[in-house]
Amino acid sequence: MKTDKTDKKELYAVIIDVLPMTGMSESHRPQFKKEPIVQAMGIEQFKLLELVPKVSTLQANDRVYIGDKERDQIERVKRRISYSDLTQTAKLELPYAVESIVMGNQKKFVDFFNKAVPITSKQHMLHLLPGIGKKLLWEILDERGKKPFESFEDISERIKAIPHPEQMIIKRILEEIEDPGVKYHLFTSK
Repeated sequence: MKTDKTDKKELYAVIIDVLPMTGMSESHRPQFKKEPIVQAMGIEQFKLLELVPKVSTLQANDRVYIGDKERDQIERVKRRISYSDLTQTAKLELPYAVESIVMGNQKKFVDFFNKAVPITSKQHMLHLLPGIGKKLLWEILDERGKKPFESFEDISERIKAIPHPEQMIIKRILEEIEDPGVKYHLFTSK
């Protein structure tokens, strides 16, 4: 049985804000102790999370292990949160964190251009990227049919209308994270 990607746990996350001793999520309920909170985004599925840190040295853009094995920097994953739960600082850091993840996993996102398929008879996965219409879709499909894309640079050299393919991916990921009404999730889990 194939597991749905939403069932998978994130193993690593990128810190997007650190809230020392604020107990932000439960500060309105005094019966709960205040504790430091870290807002983070998972690296594989871009899940937004609230973490309880073990150490006070964490900063934005730090990468931390949050899997089931021994954790050095994180005590526990407190809960999954939505975009609206993020602090203003976390919302400002989010695009930089997404860009860092996309650029650090270029092969995975270039493979999306190589392997994207139709969703319905009238819509293709590539249509969901900002700026891709029918003409550009056919150009991408034609080029990848000749030879798979090897890098973002290869895509931009072969498809002149796409000077920065990584920006299309980043914008789509941010849209999926920020808008709870997005119907299709190409890169994030619901």
